[in-house]
Amino acid sequence: MTIFELVTSDQITAYWETQAQNRAPYLGEELFPSQQKLGLTIKWIRGSKGLPIVLKPSAYDVTSKKRDRLGFDKISADMPFFKESTYIDEELRQELNKVLETGNQAYIDSIVNQVFDDTTNLLDGAAAQRERMRMMALTTGAISIVANGQNYDYDYHMPEDHQVEVKKSWSDPEATIIDDIRDLQDKIEDETGVKPERAVCSRKTFGYIRKNNEIRQAILGSDATAPVSDTKILDYIMDELGLDVVVYNKKAKDEKGKEFQYVANDIFVMFPTGKLGTGWFGTTPEQSDLMAGSAANVSITDTGVAVTTSKKIDPVNVETKVSMIYLPSFEAADNVGILDVIAG
Repeated sequence: MTIFELVTSDQITAYWETQAQNRAPYLGEELFPSQQKLGLTIKWIRGSKGLPIVLKPSAYDVTSKKRDRLGFDKISADMPFFKESTYIDEELRQELNKVLETGNQAYIDSIVNQVFDDTTNLLDGAAAQRERMRMMALTTGAISIVANGQNYDYDYHMPEDHQVEVKKSWSDPEATIIDDIRDLQDKIEDETGVKPERAVCSRKTFGYIRKNNEIRQAILGSDATAPVSDTKILDYIMDELGLDVVVYNKKAKDEKGKEFQYVANDIFVMFPTGKLGTGWFGTTPEQSDLMAGSAANVSITDTGVAVTTSKKIDPVNVETKVSMIYLPSFEAADNVGILDVIAG
């Protein structure tokens, strides 16, 4: 048995999918479920008004009147391409050669798993990139990625009046948090016919809600100095506003190794229930051109992420490459509201 037989894309994807069963899903996977399509371009219809227009009356035995698609924009964008690769380093390869001679399967598996872990780091990075894009779209109405000489910018044309700065910062315990939320909820429902019933914020932003005097008094009554649990606060917001709030504090590192939060501090984002868009995968060159040939071994995981393993002759090695073409559509952009909770 050689490293070319041990390290294949099929085995790597099987290892990744087994490991993935133990990981909590990203919020964006629910809001922007994945699909794959051919090519690099995606198109979607963004409705600027969700209110229905009544059907016009008609005389009998006449041709129907054509309705224009008023209030809808057709958006088209080319999806960005992402790829990175890894090799088995010389030291690990020699270690693998030695254990192959022993025939000790447990030892062989432990070394091979080290090789697979290097690749799953790339697959983790692909998943993190997708979540960053989805959360950028949701929390800012746009996606901007600048790295490795590439510059990708996508504007989802979220209505400007659905992105509101509060008049009194939520960090002030006297802020009118409930009114701020209700006002934007009502505005979106008045304009679109759709009421935001879900929300997301960071732990820091939720901390402002926890310390708010009005909310504490509503929950605790006269003893407003007593501790109040997060569960009671979330229940109160649900009862008062019909809003299910998720505190989302997941983090990752960008291309330069700088840590970031998927949902930034000091914003509060509201959106309707159900899916907000689709996480579209394009077909990578590896999937379209290499899967049918013998030049490399290609497997697909996570709907549209290609894992490619190929032999290297000098030095003798296996290159493992992870690639994807990905961009979320955002059909529900008009129904989302963003509160900047720090005034000024």
